[in-house]
Amino acid sequence: MSTLLTLCLLGTSGAEAADNNFYQDTRHGWFWYEDPPPQPEEPIITPEPAVTPRLIPSLEHYTIDELWNLHPDDFQQLLNGLQKKAVQTPDEQNIMEYLTMQDLARRKALAYTNATMYVTQKYGELFNVNQVYPLAGPGINARVQIQQQEISQTINQAGENHALLFFISPGCGFCEQQSHILAYFVDKYGWQIKSVDINATPNAANRFNITTAPTLLLIKKGQDDYMTVANGVISLTELERKLYRAIRYLQGDTTGDNFLMYEFQKGSAFDPTSILEKGEQPWRQRQ
Repeated sequence: MSTLLTLCLLGTSGAEAADNNFYQDTRHGWFWYEDPPPQPEEPIITPEPAVTPRLIPSLEHYTIDELWNLHPDDFQQLLNGLQKKAVQTPDEQNIMEYLTMQDLARRKALAYTNATMYVTQKYGELFNVNQVYPLAGPGINARVQIQQQEISQTINQAGENHALLFFISPGCGFCEQQSHILAYFVDKYGWQIKSVDINATPNAANRFNITTAPTLLLIKKGQDDYMTVANGVISLTELERKLYRAIRYLQGDTTGDNFLMYEFQKGSAFDPTSILEKGEQPWRQRQ
């Protein structure tokens, strides 16, 4: 009896619990929606990258003609690969292959050098700079003399409508040394040089964006443009060279792309844009 009673009681309580759940669920209604419970995320497994077998270069399938005519990029790649193989495994075969490629590279460089010398000698008026920049001793002496004559003549002629501003500051030892060099310059060319104290006349310094002393500035009469000649101490020779270039720039004789060119080099291989003015096409077959 006790067992049967227990089963009956359990059955009754189970039915009552089911009824209670039913009446509680009826509040959701027919169209009630609930988000499904979140599913556990599956771990992302990244496949390991496939290992590409390293290609081992070899000259086994090449002829000398094929190696000679390889594209330079392919030639360099093969040469580097053979070098690494010979270093990794320095046996007789690997070293012979690498030395063969190295010898081919030397011979191709020699062939290019020979062909270049032939072209530059045949078309010397286009590519040879020796006519205005000789390397032989007498030619060098002549070039230096021509340059110095051109520098001196340009500076002498520009002294009438050009002047130098010499920016200094009190107690500046560099300024004192530069002033001695400028004294030689004045004796040689008779130029006007005006000293400007950047501390006493800050407006003048600000006008020309001068922040350090000594500074040499070139100005031209009736022209707003100016040109810095030097910052710091420079020798008389360097002063002449820099001043010559600054004068020619302010006069419009040079631009940025031919700033270092001398007048006697105009139209030569040292004149960068002369090839544009001539309108030549030197790569075309010449008769």
